[in-house]
Amino acid sequence: METTAAEIRAEIAAERRELADVLDGLTDAQWDAPTLCGGWRVRETAGHMSMGFRYSFGRTALELVRAGGNLHRMTDRVARRDAAALSPRELAAALRDNAHHPWTPPVGGLTSALGHDVIHGLDITVPLGLGRRIPEERLRMLLGTVTPRTLRFFGADLDGVALRATDLDWSYGTAGPVARVESRPAQELLLLAYGRTLPRPE
Repeated sequence: METTAAEIRAEIAAERRELADVLDGLTDAQWDAPTLCGGWRVRETAGHMSMGFRYSFGRTALELVRAGGNLHRMTDRVARRDAAALSPRELAAALRDNAHHPWTPPVGGLTSALGHDVIHGLDITVPLGLGRRIPEERLRMLLGTVTPRTLRFFGADLDGVALRATDLDWSYGTAGPVARVESRPAQELLLLAYGRTLPRPE
């Protein structure tokens, strides 16, 4: 049965509230720990996650102009600035207080908004070793969006790689004679599909 917009919105709200609870429980040292987002600590990643709630379209456009039209440069600069200006408590509250905010990325709609929250949440919790598991229904919503276009957009280098989930009935790609099979929990495979680099399973 097809997932409804209301169901996706409910998962987005739940994800934001759960991540806010995680952030509220972090120590000062954990806030300064690196994440899977290259060059960003937890502070910068959390600041970036709430940028879409705190910045109007006009202000975002102005920041993009100041960055010479370079989206990556703009988001990096804003994340660093906001991480320095906002306290950990404020960064966590920005997620919790905007659990039902209608923001979506420029492309992809509601499912992309869910992916933005889930992936950046994992960017934080995985390196910290917190063991947070994304609920199965939430994972399935995002795994269903993994396509060659998704892999290209996020720069995932998975040519010749077949993905096989060890905890869900899900796979992607065909394991041919020269293919490598990545067998991992589904949320790790999702991170790979979103261009993250993870250590090889032992």
